Amino acid sequence: MASARDYYDIFQQYQQRRDRAERLLIERKDEIYRLIPEIAKIDDEIRQLGMSISKAMLNHEINSQQAVDELEHKLEELRDRKRRLLISAGYSEDYLSPQYICKDCQDTGYIGAQKCHCLRQALIDRAYAQSNLGHMLQAQTFDTFDITRYSDQPVDGEAMTPRENMEMIYAACLAFVEDFDRSPENLLFYGPTGLGKTFLSSCIARELLDRGKTVLYQTAFSIFEILREYKFSLNKSDYIPQQFDMLLDVDLLIIDDLGTELNNSFISSELFNVLNSRLLAGKKTIISTNLTLSQLNDAYSERIISRIIGHYTILKFYGDDIRKQLA
Repeated sequence: MASARDYYDIFQQYQQRRDRAERLLIERKDEIYRLIPEIAKIDDEIRQLGMSISKAMLNHEINSQQAVDELEHKLEELRDRKRRLLISAGYSEDYLSPQYICKDCQDTGYIGAQKCHCLRQALIDRAYAQSNLGHMLQAQTFDTFDITRYSDQPVDGEAMTPRENMEMIYAACLAFVEDFDRSPENLLFYGPTGLGKTFLSSCIARELLDRGKTVLYQTAFSIFEILREYKFSLNKSDYIPQQFDMLLDVDLLIIDDLGTELNNSFISSELFNVLNSRLLAGKKTIISTNLTLSQLNDAYSERIISRIIGHYTILKFYGDDIRKQLA
């Protein structure tokens, strides 16, 4: 997924972000010191007091916690005066703090020893760009979804027309996004090709990416290639373990075209492990397949089917192939 060059490019971008944040901070300080000279004096007092505290502690000149608390209280009083001066002048209280794009990791890409969500998503975005998925996510959104392409005529054996059914599915997809952090819901899309399963998966992915969630979109075939190489290859690429970790760690994993892979005991076992691990970790998954529920039941183990039935909202797509309308 991400090569050494990808990492280099991404961390160059992080460095540029930090450099820009520091440069803008210097400019804001110059502005404030010019307009509100008292803040410059306060900052100097804060620096001097901070240095005095550090020196006294290193030289064991402070013999009681009370003395430390008194000095810390003086520091907080100075910071509070500074905040009040900024606010009274019409500035935000954090105007003289670095303005990082990601406040969680301060544009370093890491929180402690762990990859920040912004770095994980940057790596995923790079993979999307390389596979042309980025363009698909730009084009396929809830706003561009056209419900009128679906027939409003009844279909034998179905309670709703294809259009009514898609209105229900569309609403369910919107609710999935809105309730993403509150609901344990996962989704299974099933039905013939050309009915919008991949399109709606992309719509969901786009919305969640815009909200800062990590999303990984892969075909079932690609996922099982990752799993196969991770488990069995003696000369696996450095990024294979990263790909494997992402399958388990991203906020939303979208598995497209389940059933197109060559199924065997290894595939069935690994699919269960991925689905079960994500359920236990509270991570969301969307599965899309052209198989019927009966075919899924025949193709995969009872453990997999029980996880899907018990933890997924099952949405059936039916009607005429809408892509033929565009031909």
